[in-house]
Amino acid sequence: MKQLDGTGMKRLHREWRRRTEGRLALVLDDVQGPFNVGAIIRTAAALRVEEVWLSGRTPNPDDPKVGKTALGTTRYLTFHRIEDGVGALQAARTAGYQVVAIELAEGAVPLHELPLGEATCLVLGHEDRGCTPGVLAAADAVAFLPLLGKVGSLNVATAASIACYEVRRAHWKPSE
Repeated sequence: MKQLDGTGMKRLHREWRRRTEGRLALVLDDVQGPFNVGAIIRTAAALRVEEVWLSGRTPNPDDPKVGKTALGTTRYLTFHRIEDGVGALQAARTAGYQVVAIELAEGAVPLHELPLGEATCLVLGHEDRGCTPGVLAAADAVAFLPLLGKVGSLNVATAASIACYEVRRAHWKPSE
């Protein structure tokens, strides 16, 4: 077995793009760490997120610290700036997305058990405080990522990566 060259990687990823249905978007509500935002943007571009709503004190994509971890991937996404998180959720819903907050909260369901529609918008909140009560109340659903170890929570960029991947995995068509 050998690593794929550039052409091989393009073929592999092209096949998975064909097998992937549905639309995916994000709301970053007061995610303040620019390196976290950059990492989320890079993952979002890799998993074909279409739109990203930025609210609260989330840094803009052109922030140099965001760019350090986004590595030029901002050009693959459409960004919207809305001042408050609830407004961002409303904008995502108006754009046709089912809005799912990712949060360790009472009544949250495991993300992999949540019935997902054709268009899903994941909401991620502040690194320490998570989603605000108003955002949680405005979401269509609240989901969490089950953790098995002795650590009770994840870094927001890591949680965003896992959640985006799970939404994409749920929409993959079987190979032909």
